[in-house]
Amino acid sequence: MKELNSVQKFYKDKTIFITGASGFMGKVLIEKLLYSCSDLKEIIILMRPKRGKTAKQRVDEFSKLPLFKRIMDTNPDILKKIFPVWGEITQPNLGLSDEHLNHILENTEIVFHLAASLKLEATLKPNIIMNLTGTKHVVDVAKRIKNLIQMVHTSTAFCNVEHEILEEKVNDFPHEPLDLINMAEWLSEEGMSSIQKDLLGVHPNTYTYTKRLAEILVRDEYEKSNLPACIVRPSVVTPSFNDPIPGWVDSLNGPPGIIVASAKGALRCMLLNREANFESIPVDLAINGLIMIVKKLCTETKKSKEIPVFNVTMHELVRMTYGKFFDLSVAMREEIPASISLWYPNVTITLNKFYYLINIILFQWIPAYFIDLLLLIFGQKRFMVHVQKKIAIGMDVLKCFTMNNWNFRSKNFTDLVEIQSKEEYDMFFVDTRQIDVDKMVRQSIIGGRVYCLNDPLSTVPKAKRLLKIQYVIDRLVKFIFFYWVIKKVLVYSGIWDPSYGVLDIFSGIF
Repeated sequence: MKELNSVQKFYKDKTIFITGASGFMGKVLIEKLLYSCSDLKEIIILMRPKRGKTAKQRVDEFSKLPLFKRIMDTNPDILKKIFPVWGEITQPNLGLSDEHLNHILENTEIVFHLAASLKLEATLKPNIIMNLTGTKHVVDVAKRIKNLIQMVHTSTAFCNVEHEILEEKVNDFPHEPLDLINMAEWLSEEGMSSIQKDLLGVHPNTYTYTKRLAEILVRDEYEKSNLPACIVRPSVVTPSFNDPIPGWVDSLNGPPGIIVASAKGALRCMLLNREANFESIPVDLAINGLIMIVKKLCTETKKSKEIPVFNVTMHELVRMTYGKFFDLSVAMREEIPASISLWYPNVTITLNKFYYLINIILFQWIPAYFIDLLLLIFGQKRFMVHVQKKIAIGMDVLKCFTMNNWNFRSKNFTDLVEIQSKEEYDMFFVDTRQIDVDKMVRQSIIGGRVYCLNDPLSTVPKAKRLLKIQYVIDRLVKFIFFYWVIKKVLVYSGIWDPSYGVLDIFSGIF
């Protein structure tokens, strides 16, 4: 039998409690722990009740995902180590039954708190309840766990937006987390929304605001209650780079959504600073980082005075701008087009808000209403205006990140490589220096296509033929449109008599 490496030895016989297990990062974390640290004792996962499904059925859904294929091929019985418990982080004691709560308190050694509301457009109250109150409830339970050796609080790299250089530390903030928790309890959602702008201050949305307050809450417990905790801040989490399969993703949030919307011709223009850093991290590197961080902190002999913070991002060592990201996306669009698209894909990038507004009116909103009108006439379900509304909301909340530039310090994260053996380096890969950004973008495109749209690569030849046809139609329509506009302008100015032939325009000018 092959000898375990030091990371596998550390996780051997450990019981782990995970919140947010059904999310993107949560599923990847479960798969990685079961596959690479199979000698662990148990993974307890907090899951919300789902009508008509038992906890076991929810876990069985994991086995059907492509993400879990290598486990199902090699060791399907390992899934029995998953112990699902019904609960909700917004409730005291996480909404757990007495039996399940006691099981967690008596057996857990490591807590990964990944549950969060990622809705950037959400109003303040629901995000306080989920991201701040929820974190407090997790902390309250963690403090009572008898044999807790580490709690990992997953935050975001963008929670200190007023700083151009983002260090691996928790910054002070004038608002107290407990004050906001109490406010959300007695103030209505309308009342919270009325003071939202004043409370947010420099923060572009309620997500970064509430995640920042949650960090302060965890830091305070680390300092006052001696809670063994750390804060991990992933940047934009993108599809997997390699592990367990390249390009795996389960939703169209973030870059995959932008890529898909543009590939389908629904997104025509973006407010974006081409020179700004595209701060991202593939999900498998982020998860390997979580696993390595716990092992590192728990095997250190000296506790840090300040709570350990890890900026899990790659662009301090590997820089990719938004401009490069979109140039690569466009280049690969010809290679891997969408099999079904509304129009020939072509996204205009600009920093000019007026130019942006003109573009989305002409090339997104007007076509959307026109298509819905045709669908109404033919008795079909209308959807294009709804799609454009969702795109508009998404672009509005993303513009803060696509228009601004930050520089992250990530030494605590990048130094993890230094404590790895050769086997651990390969098994729990976190070396961002070795990331090929061309490959990363390509896999993001493939992942969104295959795993979110269920559009297999076998349809690529057909999609390429469609793309060529759409290109001709696009150019023809644009020629007719601009010819009509120029003709109207020239007729109005008196340069062109409408009775002239097409070539007679030149005699009118010269």
